[in-house]
Parts: sequence; C-alpha cells; structure tokens
Amino acid sequence: MTLFVDTSVWSLALRRDGDSTAPEVQILRQALEGGEIVVSTGLVLQELLQGFAGPRARSDIITRFKALPFLVPDRQDHIDAAELRNRCRRAGVQVGTIDALLAQLCIRHSLVLLTTDNDFVRAAGHCALQVWKP
Repeated sequence: MTLFVDTSVWSLALRRDGDSTAPEVQILRQALEGGEIVVSTGLVLQELLQGFAGPRARSDIITRFKALPFLVPDRQDHIDAAELRNRCRRAGVQVGTIDALLAQLCIRHSLVLLTTDNDFVRAAGHCALQVWKP
C-alpha cells in the first residue's frame, strides 16, 4: 500500500512531545520504519512549515520531506480537483480547494490517503478516493 499522508497526520507525528497514540500516526511510523512508500506534495510541506514555528522545527521538516517522493499536480489534476469539489458540493459535502487537489492526486496515483480529517471521509463517498480506515 502506498500512502499519501495528509497534513493532519504529519502535524500530530511531528509534535514536540512525539507520543501521539492516534492510529494514523502509528500507521505512518510503521510505514516509514518498514520501508513502505510514503509520498507527499508541496502543499502539505507548505502547510506544515506555516504551522510550526522556529528554525529547528523548520529544518527538521525540510530534512524529513527531502526523503519523500513528491507528486506535482499538472493542469488536468487542477481541472479534475475542481470537478471533484463541485460534485461534492452538489451532494452537500464541503471540500476545500487544497483538499480537493490532494484527493485528486490520491485518486490519479491510486494512493491511500492517511488523514484524521473527516472531510476526506465524507468526500470519498462521492469519488474514487481511498481513505485509510483503522
């Protein structure tokens, strides 16, 4: 299983106390320690860097993310993400612009999304998004 890890899980995993018992954090740790493929994108990196203060935290995040394969959205990903967001909205499910793009990247690359954000779970009912479940 190839994982795409959302900002919500990375934020928990990178906290100073580092002892989050959230199942998503445990799955992330197991995947990284077990050599499984974990991918990301610049949007997740940017969100993390905006949310953590201090040069040491910034440096640690950048170093960790250098080891991950990065997906770069293309024009069609943006088009498909807009359609995904519109489809969800018509069904009464609110999905943000960035979340729609992350979901689209997961769909296109057949990735399992590891997240604590229930918006993705609701969106998955209206598209081919695969969300990890405990």
